[in-house]
Amino acid sequence: MSLESLLTDEEARDEILDHEALVHAILESSGRLSISPHLMFYVLCRRVLRQTGARSREASDFVASMLEGFSRTARVYGSEAGVNTAYLSDMMIALGKANDSEAFLLRSHMANYALFVSGIFVENLEKRKERGAPDVTYYEKLGGMNYRVAAEYRDARRFHLNGIYEELSRSFHEVRIALNDLATRFLHLDSPALPIIAA
Repeated sequence: MSLESLLTDEEARDEILDHEALVHAILESSGRLSISPHLMFYVLCRRVLRQTGARSREASDFVASMLEGFSRTARVYGSEAGVNTAYLSDMMIALGKANDSEAFLLRSHMANYALFVSGIFVENLEKRKERGAPDVTYYEKLGGMNYRVAAEYRDARRFHLNGIYEELSRSFHEVRIALNDLATRFLHLDSPALPIIAA
């Protein structure tokens, strides 16, 4: 079978992407990976999300894309920039003046931000909680609620996100725990060469 045929056969391609040998090849790489960050995040997300209520390939692809985008910001500004409740407050205020399209984008971003922070930087949240900042439960509620509401917007249907948002809303806690596991076992987000896989 030619490589082109193999990669255009969705079933065969999905079997390859889910295969344990691919996961091990990524995890056991001794140097910087020569694959895209999105592919790396997709393979790792599939590994941890298949055991949650957000087990669809579309959800894994969406979460992988979200992690890739937010991890770029974390590399530039450091992990402390990943937790910013004032930033969330500003978006909540902006919702009051937003039209439907703007509200959809704001709610989507708040939900994604809450999932990224509570999934990847949960230790930072625990430290900040000791100083009076919101705990991980706050982010779970905020994220789940905003995914649920965002799923109802016309733009969610237009961009084929309503099903993914509903999955993530229903399973936010499970997905957050799965991302905690992914971050602890596989990622070093403080590295300037991210994505780096933990040995």
